[in-house]
Amino acid sequence: MNTYSSNQILCIGSVLWDVIGRAASHMRQGSDVPGRITRLPGGVAMNIAMTLARFGMTPVLLTSIGQDAEGNELVESCEQLGLVTRHIYRSDDLPTDRYMAVEGANGLIAAIADAHSLEAAGDKILRPMVNGDLGSARAPYKGPVALDGNLTQGLLEHISKSPAFAEADLRVAPASPGKAERLLPFLNHHRATLYVNLEEAGLMCQTEFTSSQEAATGLLQRGARRVLVTDGGQGATEADANRCITQTPPAVLVTRVTGAGDTFMAAHIVAESSGADRDAALDLALKAAASFVSGETPM
Repeated sequence: MNTYSSNQILCIGSVLWDVIGRAASHMRQGSDVPGRITRLPGGVAMNIAMTLARFGMTPVLLTSIGQDAEGNELVESCEQLGLVTRHIYRSDDLPTDRYMAVEGANGLIAAIADAHSLEAAGDKILRPMVNGDLGSARAPYKGPVALDGNLTQGLLEHISKSPAFAEADLRVAPASPGKAERLLPFLNHHRATLYVNLEEAGLMCQTEFTSSQEAATGLLQRGARRVLVTDGGQGATEADANRCITQTPPAVLVTRVTGAGDTFMAAHIVAESSGADRDAALDLALKAAASFVSGETPM
């Protein structure tokens, strides 16, 4: 049975452990400095889901998590955060994925995403969209979907064409600039909204942009229905064929960067689901992201 409710949203993609090392000093290659190392639930889909839950929505996770000790602990953490975990694919032969990053006062220094299990699980994570638990070809899922680019190119193409998603409100984001081109199947999709940063927009258009407004225009010219382009502390743009809106985020002291884009996307989805108009939704999303990078919003 399709169990969609008004405040429910599917979050499809990476749910893993984030291991983040942060230092208060500027860093470069080879730096060895004091700092703090934390391990928290993370991944693009997970970061989005946590923010959505904080704002009162009910995120349903579609992902792959191992049946190892780390996986059991991760699922328990998800449930404590108010996320729906019963549709997660639990593999008995794939380990739980991990992400490791190092951040300094000058931003992200380096990161490694070990999300091979999610890629190996493939379309098994979508079984609830086939068997009728959440949707099917005959009864498409009608609610919002947050989709991240940690999925394989083939699986993203499958979702873009699947009748089970034909009536969904697709909100799509790359997991990183290196995976931006995986989103190309959604460039001409009639129900997709793309959330990208300036670099990712350039990769998708095979060029370089100097502003979020220029990047948004470029994506629309390539066939995108609707886009939101961020550029760090510079202007962010939300645009479709009818209107282009650019706003500047609040100036804050940056204490962390990993997860900022996911927070922006989630806050924007919440704002629109609550009835905010386009200007207000972009403003609220920028303020939420600024609060996150300043450390005011808990992880």
